[in-house]
Amino acid sequence: MFLDDSALQCARELFPHTAEGNVYLNHAGTSPLSTRVIGAMTGYLHRRSSGVIDAYQRDMEMAAECRKLAGRMINAESADRIAFQNNTSDGINLIAAGMPWKAGDRVLLNDLEFPANVYPYLNLKKRGVAIDIITAVDGRVTTEMVEAGLTPDTRLVALSAVQFLSGHRADLASIGGLCRSRGIVFAVDGIQAVGAVRLDVQKMKIDALAAGAQKWQMAPHGSGFVYLTEALQDRLVQTSLGWLAVEDPWDFHNYNQPLASTARRYEGGSLNMPSLWGMHAALSTLVEYSMEAVERHILGLTGLLRDRFLRIPGVRVVTSYPDEERAGIVTIALPPGVSGKSVFKRMLDCQITTALREGQLRYSPHFYNSPEEMMLVADCTEEALR
Repeated sequence: MFLDDSALQCARELFPHTAEGNVYLNHAGTSPLSTRVIGAMTGYLHRRSSGVIDAYQRDMEMAAECRKLAGRMINAESADRIAFQNNTSDGINLIAAGMPWKAGDRVLLNDLEFPANVYPYLNLKKRGVAIDIITAVDGRVTTEMVEAGLTPDTRLVALSAVQFLSGHRADLASIGGLCRSRGIVFAVDGIQAVGAVRLDVQKMKIDALAAGAQKWQMAPHGSGFVYLTEALQDRLVQTSLGWLAVEDPWDFHNYNQPLASTARRYEGGSLNMPSLWGMHAALSTLVEYSMEAVERHILGLTGLLRDRFLRIPGVRVVTSYPDEERAGIVTIALPPGVSGKSVFKRMLDCQITTALREGQLRYSPHFYNSPEEMMLVADCTEEALR
């Protein structure tokens, strides 16, 4: 289930905070940067300062490799289906704004979503698009709920692969199959899944997926990607263009050339190279350990936390789902009268970082965290509750 001792020790050495006694469990918020990521980013900055300052070809080769790594994380058809984006919101807006909407079309959302996967669609109301919202039950959005929410005018279903608070992992393959059978676009917010669990956009019939890389992908802020099927790309109206969006950007005065045939057309202008160098190093590390092993380790850690929290009197484990419905998040609701802020602060005093969301404590370990840390965290949580 867990990484073997040697692999885990090597992983922990990439994150210096572990040697200082800090237990960091907020990867669903922001991940720490590994020494490899720091090395890649500072190496780029030093080259820009005193090395080969204009190393554009080298940067473009790295970017091409990074697209391949991102595509590998989700089993995209090819790297041609990947476009870099600064964050999840940029990717979702690209999809929402580019759909060929007409008045009366409908989008199906749910009431669990993080705002990044809501506001771009609410913004469509001014174009006559109606928004339907599923009322989730027990922090879950199921295929049956989605099917019941569909109408003849539903054109797009937007859903997080993993919900940011409840930690519920949706049955994307079932929901994607349902949408594909009805000719409905299935757009996924993947930020709480990519880097934590395996995804297969082809098997899951996902038409579009956006994922900022600062969480489970363990990359810097300002990095991330969007995936689009070729069929969806052909339908989208591109609302913004940059000089890199065309087939041959270096043919400067040919203003009549076609857009790039790949998703690169959505990258616009010059890329955020420091962050991309960091993203490349981060994804390379996850691929090196293999996403199968990373997912197995994370599920093992969250399973330990879930089982321990279930034994604490007065605590309600929000993420009490079976393994196939979990990823990297375990959230607990505290006993009545207990201050979440006080417990959160007490945990920080013990060098344990969690997240406080809507009065609930959220724990999100990654592949370098150890089973022993989970036992320590559970003990400290129980003690803090007293």
